[in-house]
Amino acid sequence: MKAKRPDLKQLRQKALQKSDVKGAYDALSPVYEMKRKMIAMRKKAGLTQEQMAELLGTKKSNISRLESIGSDISPRLSTLEQYAQALGYSIKVEFEPMQHPL
Repeated sequence: MKAKRPDLKQLRQKALQKSDVKGAYDALSPVYEMKRKMIAMRKKAGLTQEQMAELLGTKKSNISRLESIGSDISPRLSTLEQYAQALGYSIKVEFEPMQHPL
C-alpha cells in the first residue's frame, strides 16, 4: 500500500520551518495579499481581465501581469489607484514596524 502523499498545507508547513523559506514567504506575503484582493474586487464587479483592460485603456496582458504574483514588474502607485478607482475603491497605504528588522 502506498503512503499518502502530503497535501499542499503540509508541504507549506514543512517548508516554512526553514528560516530562508520563511523569510522569503513573509517578504512576499503583502504583495500576494494585495494581488489576491485585486482579483477578488475585479471578479466581484463581474469583470474579466479583458473588460478591466478596456476600462483602463490597456491590454489584457497588462492586467494579467498586474494581477500575477510571479511578475517581476512592480506597478506604480498611480496604476494601482486607477485599477482601484475603476472598480469603485480607493487605496490606503500603511507602514508597519517590521517584526524582524533587516
